[in-house]
Amino acid sequence: MRALRFDGSSVTFERAWRDPVALPGEAVVRPVLTGVCSSDTEIAKGLTTFAGVMGHEFVGIVESVNIPDDAPQHLRDRKALVGKRVVGSINIVCGACDMCKRGLSSHCRHRTVLGVSGRDGVFAERFTIPLVNLYPVPQGVDDDHTVFAEPLAGALHAAQTFKAEGKPYITVLGDGKLGLLTVQVMARLNASVRLLGKHPEKYGLCERWGIKHRHIDEAGRRQDQDVVVDCTGTAAGLTTAMAMVRPRGKIILKSTISPLRIPLGAPVPGANHPAWNQPVNLAPLVINEIELIGSRCGNIPDALSALASGAVQVVPLITRRGPLEEAPALLEAARAGNIKVLIDHTRRAA
Repeated sequence: MRALRFDGSSVTFERAWRDPVALPGEAVVRPVLTGVCSSDTEIAKGLTTFAGVMGHEFVGIVESVNIPDDAPQHLRDRKALVGKRVVGSINIVCGACDMCKRGLSSHCRHRTVLGVSGRDGVFAERFTIPLVNLYPVPQGVDDDHTVFAEPLAGALHAAQTFKAEGKPYITVLGDGKLGLLTVQVMARLNASVRLLGKHPEKYGLCERWGIKHRHIDEAGRRQDQDVVVDCTGTAAGLTTAMAMVRPRGKIILKSTISPLRIPLGAPVPGANHPAWNQPVNLAPLVINEIELIGSRCGNIPDALSALASGAVQVVPLITRRGPLEEAPALLEAARAGNIKVLIDHTRRAA
């Protein structure tokens, strides 16, 4: 089968990659539409230890399942997913460690992450995933909407990490896909919400949604925001957030911080390069008693409900799409500033 793969040093498009085999309790899924995420571009630059088939955002069709005869009933019931459109949670967990038993399965001690850590992903003609990770897509929600379920779940999770009381002032930093999803979620709260970014061409989306927006260089650093959500994935973003949030306010980090911005295909600097050691002064966290909250994956059913209700607009974020054969170029397009790039697995290159 065809697949986009990172081998540990470079991205390769494989035309005869091995077919996936479902283990007991797993399904074989044929992707219909997949999304390119900033995590994928980080992997492509060699900034993680992952090697394998890339990609984790998907909507697909279940082709087959491997359910042992002695499987529990809830798993046998999942045979009904064959032929259905599904999305899925990207964290594959053991269910037996202390984190899983405490209800913190997304922090499983032995977890693998689809297309990110320890498990092949979805930029292929087929992939495998545990049946318990899959959720059927509601009728009436098309593929262009459904493919946003995983990132939207993360945006919704950010809003679930605090209680909006007394119409708080909330700033979202970053006007990429995650920032534009997150600001829409925050705007649904009883709060005064604004987006700060660097790309004026994206402000039209905020105007369409009735959300305040400004260039980040035009916004003051008056320590007057109750909550700052940092979606920039940069050390500078965290520094800016600390300058904007009020004492005893909250900073929610939605992106892991990458110290470097390297074009795809360019060599990664060695470990001794000074860019790897950019300092972040964390003194304001202590002096101003700021609460710093990490926020990662969210609840997929919550995202599906939001998509079904039309509470969040996602289709305007799609700026480019193409077939699987063009995946290397689509990966570069995502790195070059497109808001959301999709791989359409139903299309063939011309």
